Amino acid sequence: MSRMNTLSLYGLKHNPFLPDVPAEALWKPAVVEHFLSRVEALVETGGFALLTGEPGQGKSKVLQLLAQRLEGAGDVTVAVMERPQSRLTDFYRELGERFAVNLSINNRYGGFKALRARFRTHITETLQRPVLLLDECQEALDDCLNEIKALSSHYFDSRSLLTVILCGDTRFPNRLASRDLLPLGTRVRVRLTLAPWDREALADFLDHALEQAAAPHLMTPELKATLCDHCGGNLRVLSNLAADLLALGAERKLPRLDENLYIEMATPTARPRPKRPTAAGREA
Repeated sequence: MSRMNTLSLYGLKHNPFLPDVPAEALWKPAVVEHFLSRVEALVETGGFALLTGEPGQGKSKVLQLLAQRLEGAGDVTVAVMERPQSRLTDFYRELGERFAVNLSINNRYGGFKALRARFRTHITETLQRPVLLLDECQEALDDCLNEIKALSSHYFDSRSLLTVILCGDTRFPNRLASRDLLPLGTRVRVRLTLAPWDREALADFLDHALEQAAAPHLMTPELKATLCDHCGGNLRVLSNLAADLLALGAERKLPRLDENLYIEMATPTARPRPKRPTAAGREA
């Protein structure tokens, strides 16, 4: 069944289990709301924030919420680095594009000065630090990360010209403890580590997702409990399971999704046992 037919069948405003959930409908548990508020305050003085966690725990959604909130502030310039694994030349090229600065790739010092001049102008005009979001930062080269540190630091490190949110998996904190990146690691002022979610939080996520999609009774309580017990505390796994159930329920035109549908989906289809050939080549 097509996506639009699925939405129509269940009266959904959007599919609550696909990645393109509207930002205003995203789940914001208390720990995430606290992190967002602290980063908002950080923008006034500049500095570094760090968001880490295993894949599927919701890091990208937290960045989406953060970008929406900061962009809504009006005076904040938010730039998102889309290729963290770039070498230094391409890193500067992308920074120039994100902050609308015309850089000469052959003159790195000139680019360094031009970017810092843009940051200072923004601070003077808005009293807010520009914001740089760097997702998948575990892929970034040490040289690029240290260049961000140098771009941000002003007057013997007494002022910050930039607010930087680093987001990566659980490998990245170990890199920040290394000799080459320790000066950057000690500058991180706001941290959030997303661990596997407990059953109560997962249930709250499901309730929120369904309510925002205008279908709070789409799933039975027993199905919700089953999904929370079988996703390993991972929001992405939970969403994928729920999305598969929704697609199957729509295909069957079921009025409500229940635990029996999950059992059916999770049980492999019985297949006939293949026959073994005999020594003479006949099937046994």
